[in-house]
Amino acid sequence: MQGYDVFYREAGDPTKPALVLLHGFPSSSAMFQKLLAEPGLSDEYHLIAPDHIGFGQSAMPSHEEFGYSFERLTEITLGLLDKLGLDTFALYIHDYGAPIGLRIASRQPDRVTAIVTQSGNAYLEGFTSFWDVLFAHAEDRAANEAAVRELLTADATRWQYTHGVPADRLDRVSPDTWALDQAYLDRPGNKEIQLQLFWDYQFNLGGYPAFQEYFRTHRPPVLITWGEHDEIFGAEGARAFLRDLPDAELHLLDTGHFALETHGEEIAELIRGFLRRTLA
Repeated sequence: MQGYDVFYREAGDPTKPALVLLHGFPSSSAMFQKLLAEPGLSDEYHLIAPDHIGFGQSAMPSHEEFGYSFERLTEITLGLLDKLGLDTFALYIHDYGAPIGLRIASRQPDRVTAIVTQSGNAYLEGFTSFWDVLFAHAEDRAANEAAVRELLTADATRWQYTHGVPADRLDRVSPDTWALDQAYLDRPGNKEIQLQLFWDYQFNLGGYPAFQEYFRTHRPPVLITWGEHDEIFGAEGARAFLRDLPDAELHLLDTGHFALETHGEEIAELIRGFLRRTLA
């Protein structure tokens, strides 16, 4: 797209309803393996899971060459969906996938059939103290760069996967998850890309009123499957959706930020039932 290779994983029959899976930081489309592989969702749905530019197996131009922003990542994602001929699709949004997916939904509402949000934030209530250093970095990059670089370390990546996970479910979280993410982060030049996106995240908040107006005006079917102990996007962010979407289905799960790792089968069944009802 726009001269850059976009890698995506695909599963299921293209004649069936499409579900586009948008990953967050610091992951890639690999986070959706439990939905893509059998017995996930591919028997009933056409699944498309792209890697954002700078992530996973997609192109990773330098931050000097490519203007990394959530607006630009949205343009790339839309270009892929257009090229694949997906006229309509449901969205699964997680973390960084939320400002990308909700830009698409609010601008092209007739294309989006439903939304599944897993720690895909759209309300100020969702921000926790985790974000203090990131918002400080947005105001003064130089003074706070050392602090936000700590979020790019192996310990921080592992913490994202394990924090908030009950002790009896920790064995469900494979070390391969954070090892793979860290390997991508450790590529030469990638940390500079992530620092640029950290800084750009502040501009997503300006889109929240438009996202919320989209919810109120178009009333898309929404399924909320959120880790109740997520300390990146807190559970209050999940509950906030009900303010504009009182018919949304809310499920707070006994886990943290990467809920698919510990509740993959449960989330797959929730999505299956939700899409059967809403797309019928």
